[in-house]
Amino acid sequence: MRRLGCGILLIGLAVAAFIAFRFVHGWTEAGPAAQNITLAVPEGATLTDAAVLLKKAGAVRSADAFLTRAKVFGRGTPIKAGEFVIPKGASNAQILTILQGGKTVTRLVAIPEGMPSILVYERLMANEELTGEIKVPEEGSVLPDSYAYDKGESREAVLKRMQGAMDRLLAKLWAERAPNLVVKTPQEAITLASIVEKETAIPEERPVVAGVYANRIRAKMMLQADPTIIYPITRGKPLGRRIRKSEIAAVNDYNTYAMVGLPKGPIANPGRLSLLAVLHPAETKALYFVADGKGGHIFADTYQEHNENVRKWFEIRRARGEL
Repeated sequence: MRRLGCGILLIGLAVAAFIAFRFVHGWTEAGPAAQNITLAVPEGATLTDAAVLLKKAGAVRSADAFLTRAKVFGRGTPIKAGEFVIPKGASNAQILTILQGGKTVTRLVAIPEGMPSILVYERLMANEELTGEIKVPEEGSVLPDSYAYDKGESREAVLKRMQGAMDRLLAKLWAERAPNLVVKTPQEAITLASIVEKETAIPEERPVVAGVYANRIRAKMMLQADPTIIYPITRGKPLGRRIRKSEIAAVNDYNTYAMVGLPKGPIANPGRLSLLAVLHPAETKALYFVADGKGGHIFADTYQEHNENVRKWFEIRRARGEL
């Protein structure tokens, strides 16, 4: 009987050891995921909720087994909300580490400098991972940048972040502006910055372009900025052809070839550098500028100098077969 009792005890210890081994090994062994899995953990989800989601996604073999092991080995650290990438074959231990502190999936929507609001609207509406409807935002209200969003988030929420970013930046830059500017309000600053944005893509030129326009405003000269002709026609989208003489002469609230001073409002969403250029323009006597054929511009103080620069530009265009 004593031998029988010892045998049973040994068998029991062996079974217990095997179970313990399987319990520990099951925590670190490769999981069943045959490929990377994106798992969305909603705000307020518990570890139990996450275990169920993991089982449904095929990342763990058993929700109960994962939950039990996580409670034993997880040290009580709470899981985070968000979207996570669970790698192919990830173990229970690796999965819990990801949910507790791993990087969430980053989704970005990019708004380039100078993008008009109609294109911001179309970009957000075309994003199938966002939800809900929005109206075309007010021109100049969006700060160009890359914005993170969550899958299923509303377009309105993302747009509000873009507009909030512009409000904060403009308030900061306006408070730090140079004295004696031609722009008297933050809105005027955005309007002029949108023109500067459209006139040059070269960062170091922007303060000079802003200085030229400031000089023209002080001299009560027309700004004569080509992008302001295009805006009423396309709302900022590319024109796709040359500007017509009738469009140059058109009288409206935006065409700076037919009016003195700033247009009615912005013609695009300007970026930080263009706003800085307008609020800290270069000190220059220049009143004119024209393309130099190399992507930049040549600046001139007098009309005679400008005419000579224009003649050189037309020569370049003829040589290229553009005229």
